[in-house]
Amino acid sequence: MTAPPRRTPLPIAIPAVVGVALLALPVVGLLQRAPWSTMATRLTSPEILDAVRISLIVSLSAALVCIVLGLPLAWVLARHDHPLISALRVLVLLPMVLPPVVGGTALLFALGRRGLFGEWLDRGLGVTLPFTTAGAVVAASFVALPFFVTTVESALRDGGVDLEEAAAATGASPWRTFVHVTLPVLRPAVAAGVALSWARALGEFGATITFAGSLGGRTRTLPVETFLALEQDPETAIAVSVLLLAVSLSVLAVLRGRWLTR
Repeated sequence: MTAPPRRTPLPIAIPAVVGVALLALPVVGLLQRAPWSTMATRLTSPEILDAVRISLIVSLSAALVCIVLGLPLAWVLARHDHPLISALRVLVLLPMVLPPVVGGTALLFALGRRGLFGEWLDRGLGVTLPFTTAGAVVAASFVALPFFVTTVESALRDGGVDLEEAAAATGASPWRTFVHVTLPVLRPAVAAGVALSWARALGEFGATITFAGSLGGRTRTLPVETFLALEQDPETAIAVSVLLLAVSLSVLAVLRGRWLTR
């Protein structure tokens, strides 16, 4: 067996270094311009605290939606081998590659007051989603759900089948097997999926501003507040960006055992 080369060839090293610079320079530039001396004052202003409150409501609600909808969806994708499963997986992954503004536009035409289902929701049930906090939750859930589903589906495919078959052999019902056998095995993957989907929901901008708008105290999340502050108060925008960067790094620290080790 040939030992791996110790020296990295220049044709590999140079693009790798450029790639590292491409990823690191924006972070360095952001930290270099951060208003450290007034950071605490800026992040505790009424407008920012209000945006923090809305962001927490929206992102935590979206993470809960991901658990409720994503767990069954991941199980179906992992445990069934129907030809339509591939089409279903494409549908699940679509929000990950779709421009968020396009996702927000699609939500508007589906769930808007004159949308395909939105008109029925509005007139039949009195439920209006666009430009409401609930609408912001829907937009955040739309972009975050694939992160939860793919994480849990991967864990389901890696293991748990033998235990499920053993439980079935003892006469356990599929639901009892799912609750008492599958879910305990999935706890680490569910925790990772929740962290990823929550972080994605917290950073959501395009679908949110398109479907839910930018209404102070209702739909103005931290990313939307950052975008608005860039024109009027760039230093506050940088301060909020540093806060979101710290949250993102914290999520990666939580997931270090899953992604940051080999």
